[in-house]
Amino acid sequence: MKILLLGKRGQVGWELQRSLAPLGEIVALSRDSQNYCGDLANLQDLAETVRQIKPNIIVNAAAYTTVDKAESEPELARIINVEAPSVLAREAALLDAWLIHYSTDYVFDGSGGTPWLETDATGPLGLYGATKLAGEQTIQSSGCKHLIFRTSWVYGARGNNFAKTMLRLAAERDSLTVIDDQVGAPTGADLLADVTAHAIRSVQNTPELGGLYHLVAAGETTWHGYARFVIDFARKNGLELKTLPESIIPVPSSAFPTPAQRPKNSRLDTRKLQTNFDLTLPHWQTGVTRMLTELLEK
Repeated sequence: MKILLLGKRGQVGWELQRSLAPLGEIVALSRDSQNYCGDLANLQDLAETVRQIKPNIIVNAAAYTTVDKAESEPELARIINVEAPSVLAREAALLDAWLIHYSTDYVFDGSGGTPWLETDATGPLGLYGATKLAGEQTIQSSGCKHLIFRTSWVYGARGNNFAKTMLRLAAERDSLTVIDDQVGAPTGADLLADVTAHAIRSVQNTPELGGLYHLVAAGETTWHGYARFVIDFARKNGLELKTLPESIIPVPSSAFPTPAQRPKNSRLDTRKLQTNFDLTLPHWQTGVTRMLTELLEK
């Protein structure tokens, strides 16, 4: 089996190179790859790359993810998040290949306090969410075999993430202010990659399992709760920080105005995923603890 992986240098793409390795030969590309085109903004060469490689599975872990910048770069965001997935879906259909794609909680408007189902009405608040939703729709309407995973609050031990930022600031400051009116589940790139590999094996045997799924770690917290967990864990494990957990001040989203509005309710219901693929998703604290342990041991 041959797998084409796009976005190999991202947090999820990096973990996918590990999780997909037992499934077959991987051709992993980044935006600046030389032999083939891994640049989702180059639609013609992207299509030609798929035709040359002839993969059985295309895993698209690349996207335009700069939420605020998308408001001032709508055309580039649309090309990468809508037109490129459309090209991949078309080529996948011609090859009878599977297309694996990642989407986001930003397709919802963040209202209410109930976890979102895959069937709930969407309503993105900004350009980023709108383009990701349109990307989902173009894949679904293409007729190609596909898996689309909506996720949220993604982090990885490799690269920058919220926890690393909190630890850096806590080493410098006596107190921090962190948003407490946005709720979601921090979800590890390693968890996304492992579930992806499991799902790929499952749909190869049972193609009717293809479709749209919500994939996040279990449980929920706010950014404020996330920050307190990170700093409390780090202090208990010997890291010297100026900020005490009780010195992390909760503030509303309005305290940090941004060009793009963030959804306040990022809860995603994962019962469909867990039932169809016979999975139990770990609590968000499990993955964050593992990531922090790795960081603190360096």
